[in-house]
Amino acid sequence: MNLLTVPASSLKKEHPVKIPIPDWLVKEVSSKRNLGSLPKILKEAGLRTVCQAARCPNIGECFSRGTATFLILGDICRRQCRFCSIKKRPSGYLPVDKDEPARIAQTVQQLGLGYVVVTSVSRDDLPDGGAEHFARTIRKIKSRTPGITVEVLIPDFSGHLEALKTVVKERPEVINHNLETVEPLYPKVRPQADYKRSLELLRRIKGLDARIFTKSGLILGLGEEKEEIQKALNDLQQAQADILTLGQYLQPTVRELAVEKYLTRQEFAFWQKAAEALGFLFVASGNLVRSSYRAEEAYKRALSRSSLSRFQGNDIT
Repeated sequence: MNLLTVPASSLKKEHPVKIPIPDWLVKEVSSKRNLGSLPKILKEAGLRTVCQAARCPNIGECFSRGTATFLILGDICRRQCRFCSIKKRPSGYLPVDKDEPARIAQTVQQLGLGYVVVTSVSRDDLPDGGAEHFARTIRKIKSRTPGITVEVLIPDFSGHLEALKTVVKERPEVINHNLETVEPLYPKVRPQADYKRSLELLRRIKGLDARIFTKSGLILGLGEEKEEIQKALNDLQQAQADILTLGQYLQPTVRELAVEKYLTRQEFAFWQKAAEALGFLFVASGNLVRSSYRAEEAYKRALSRSSLSRFQGNDIT
């Protein structure tokens, strides 16, 4: 669900949608605009965040607390998902910054972070989908800041098991892969992705190393039906996802899909209870919830509710 909305100042003027944006939602976004000093630090290090690239509504809150989700492998995606504002280019050469993992590790240490989230664009042009770059980033961070907790939000690597193994071997504490939407909407919302492939990726993580927490999320308001949401929750639970996020889709720009519905707080509370009843270790459900929002809190809550048996996972061969 990669962090998708427009700045509050643009919500009603520059990017009209099919239905009016509730005033209370505009106010919530407007209250989160203090960015602090983090943008300057990131610019000096030549680093990107998905918070900026995908226009997250929580950017001010997170940046002012010195937290961010690092975006690796460039800022241009190979896929054409219709809910995301990140730049897209289906073909053509895109370089890989080999020094990026070291710069991220240095910046993480400089910021004194105890928890870090790393994500990427989809790089279907690379043989491993960027898996080794993820692995190198995890290694550099953990080497430079021993004891740090690392969460990665990964693409599906086109279903390649060896690429997934490359990431899992580095043992990030959390691996997130977002389902994003319900199965019937995939052709419209995520035409180059596959619903079942994403679920299989989550299952495979657990099979490779049961100690790793798995995480996924849905963005709601794209036209999904209640029974379709329930089925997606059931499918994620059966795929052994530990942590779940549910948030409101907000149209990033006029180029992306329009919002079909703004869910109420009561509806998000309903889906939180429905998901918790299925047994997820932690559920965050709300209008401005995003996959990496307060990620450390989600991890700690899930950790406190997990059984010690999960830490008897298998080594990967």
